[in-house]
Amino acid sequence: MKVDIGIQEKGRKEIADGLNIYLANLHVLYTKLHNYHWNIEGKSFFQLHAKLEELYDGVAAEIDEVAERVLQLGHRPLATMKDYLEVAQLKEIPSQKYSSEDVCQTLLEDFSFLAQELRKGAGVAGEYEDEVTVDMAVGSLAKYEKNIWMLNSFLG
Repeated sequence: MKVDIGIQEKGRKEIADGLNIYLANLHVLYTKLHNYHWNIEGKSFFQLHAKLEELYDGVAAEIDEVAERVLQLGHRPLATMKDYLEVAQLKEIPSQKYSSEDVCQTLLEDFSFLAQELRKGAGVAGEYEDEVTVDMAVGSLAKYEKNIWMLNSFLG
């Protein structure tokens, strides 16, 4: 695919590879959020059930944005569950009953991991002067940091 956006091919490939790992992590997170949405039980059910829906809707939009950025860089986004599961660093969870604390603790860990990975990815994109990817990463990072704060507050 011919691409001329002012970023050398080596940089576009390195950034796209990182975005594909992030894309795989987002797909695992999306599925995990649905799983929690369906299986959460306990006193905070109503609040967390609604919050989880808000979170997975946000992840769905981000999935599209990340995949389209990979294409803008002249590469192909991963697009199969097999590929996502081979590449993702986040882990799936079984369909079972989950308490509010279980959900929030696991999401806190996942969000913290993704925030660290976004910082690294923004650094790589910055090295190649890819301001669009940097901006996208910073926007996502801001959302994760807010959710990390909220989850920490919930867990007390």
